[in-house]
Amino acid sequence: VQLQASGGGLVQPGGSLRLSCVALGFIFDYYDMAWFRQVPGKEREGVAWIAKSDGSTYYADSVKGRFTISRDNAKNTVYLHVNSLKPEDTAVYHCATGALTPRGELVLTDYWGQGTLVTVSS
Repeated sequence: VQLQASGGGLVQPGGSLRLSCVALGFIFDYYDMAWFRQVPGKEREGVAWIAKSDGSTYYADSVKGRFTISRDNAKNTVYLHVNSLKPEDTAVYHCATGALTPRGELVLTDYWGQGTLVTVSS
């Protein structure tokens, strides 16, 4: 199983990027997908989730209105459009399979991928 993320880079505050993640080795259509981000020394944060079936989405409050998650099941790919970036968005972004708990928390489930680094700096 592989989840190959790409699209990160150095961007100025207010800028945008499109992160992509290709899933290999499992039936992509069967899984809800998510993006998490991680900063050394800080807890992992689930930022976005998309359902496998009806395309329902969830966003963490910290990114709501600025990030958009989407998926293309024909290409086994999940995307994260990140807009209006702030320095505090700097992190390694990982795609993964994920689930929303009854309390509305985004948690990692079966598969976790290598990340792509987003650095927001002037």
